[in-house]
Amino acid sequence: MKLYLIRHTSLQIVPGICYGQSDIDVSASFADELKKLKTQLDDVEFHAIYTSPLQRCAKLAHALNLGDPVIDHRLAELNFGDWEMQAWDDIPRDIFDDWAHDYANKAPPNGETFNQLQQRGLHFLEEILQQHAGKNIVVVTHGGLIRALLAHVLNMELKGLFRFTIDHASVTQLELGDVVPKINFVNH
Repeated sequence: MKLYLIRHTSLQIVPGICYGQSDIDVSASFADELKKLKTQLDDVEFHAIYTSPLQRCAKLAHALNLGDPVIDHRLAELNFGDWEMQAWDDIPRDIFDDWAHDYANKAPPNGETFNQLQQRGLHFLEEILQQHAGKNIVVVTHGGLIRALLAHVLNMELKGLFRFTIDHASVTQLELGDVVPKINFVNH
């Protein structure tokens, strides 16, 4: 199975805000970003499309016109709990630093850990791999989940997640189903 992980387009939010599972809308550049994405996907026949329930992903999934998107809550971004919609600079530094030193296992207050995010992503992958072996599948999701899946494929600790840059409106392709999963490209 070739899995095309697409990060949502840029958002209508000021920089420096923690937004995880907050339902932020797409920016005014949506049409241009969509056009670029469509040209990257033109030559591929897709068998299914899945999306995060958040509007920034669902809008993109529908606009790609690759079939009826299946909404799956496991594809949502990390839940930052009490930090949602706060400026990163307003989060008390000592609390933020404690989380940042072990975000794989520590959650923001009333949020989730990156380990929990990765586990729900892996449960999703196991399920669709059984349903779509050998097929081309699109998943419209978020930077956090894409990073967590890349870390899994590379047998890498989650502590290194932010070594990956995942641009808005970018495509990352994983190839799954063989003994060794592969990353064919990142951030196209």
